[in-house]
Amino acid sequence: MGSTLVQLLFLAAVAVFLVMRLLSVLGTREGFEPKPELRNARKSDHLSVIDGTDDPDITDFADSESETGKALAEMKRADRSFTTREFVSGSRQAYEMILMAFEEGDLKLLESLLAPDIYDSFSKVIHEREEKGYEVDATFIGVREITLKSASYDANEKEGEITMRFVGELTSVVKDSAGNVVEGSRDEIKRQTNIWTFARLMGTDNPNWLLVATDE
Repeated sequence: MGSTLVQLLFLAAVAVFLVMRLLSVLGTREGFEPKPELRNARKSDHLSVIDGTDDPDITDFADSESETGKALAEMKRADRSFTTREFVSGSRQAYEMILMAFEEGDLKLLESLLAPDIYDSFSKVIHEREEKGYEVDATFIGVREITLKSASYDANEKEGEITMRFVGELTSVVKDSAGNVVEGSRDEIKRQTNIWTFARLMGTDNPNWLLVATDE
């Protein structure tokens, strides 16, 4: 029995020694600590812009040495809250909102998303539809493609502009006051390509981008 006890005490001492060695090598942790790759991923994209290294928030969308890449970098310097990824994601949502607001004749929503001259063009078409007694029944299917085409930054005005190319799909039926179909079909998915330019004054309290130009 005495021999067994000595052996157990010896094994326990070895186990304590090994644990202490492991702790000295690995260290201790309190709470959650991200893996090394997660810590690196959380470094601010803005630091990459400042120290001159390639910024994936830019290079994922444009060549950093191109005019577009340089403009995006200038926007990030002027406005620490701006990221290209968030803009692209937001522009996708804005595209759907604007398309559907136009189809549904929601002038109030359009006024908050469009520059005055673009709003005037959209509202003119909507008023013409209303005068003819036309009603639109539309369903947004989705965005098949989205591409950041170009960007520019006016340092004097502190205004950034980004042009996006969207390929969207929707169904749209236009009916007259008698319910007759004038245009479109509920069974036909219409695919359309739009090239839209959004603008914003960087570094201001207003984070909203407005649609300032359209092309097809």
